[in-house]
Amino acid sequence: MTINITYFVHGTTTDNEQHISSGWKDVELSELGVKQSIELRDQTKKQKFDVVFCSDLKRAHDSAKLAWKGIYTIIPDARLRECNYGKLNGASSDMVEPMQEEECILRPFPEGESYVDVKTRVADFLEFLKKNYDGKHVGIVAHKAPQLSLDVLLKGKSWKQALAEDWRKTKSWKPGWEYELK
Repeated sequence: MTINITYFVHGTTTDNEQHISSGWKDVELSELGVKQSIELRDQTKKQKFDVVFCSDLKRAHDSAKLAWKGIYTIIPDARLRECNYGKLNGASSDMVEPMQEEECILRPFPEGESYVDVKTRVADFLEFLKKNYDGKHVGIVAHKAPQLSLDVLLKGKSWKQALAEDWRKTKSWKPGWEYELK
């Protein structure tokens, strides 16, 4: 059978607005992020999820609760966290983003993890879904690195391709991206 996944990114944070890469640093949604998360409920009203998983970081968990609390079971899972930028959690995106695309796909950020490490976490989460949610429609609210990992794992993209086609670069945000897990 197939598991249908609809992937959502958390709402805009105060760090996003200041061009800071949060990583594992917990940060609040901004006013815009709260509004985006509340609007997501209406944007997805024609969809039906069996369950919603989210990163256990506050920004993703808050986004999921603002969108669907009382509608769906929301389960935080640490495997859906953003990449751990180590010493660079909370650093300027001008410093972190070039490292994401070059040296830290395979090699960890200083005292952190690599994008391949995130892919390993996400692959473990997908195995969990296969064992427990076969035939279901699962919503996920998380971050950039787990979404790119899904592009690599489920859509067969290379890291270079996933990064180049990332909606953040192409300015093509939408209220959910579809993936199939077979």
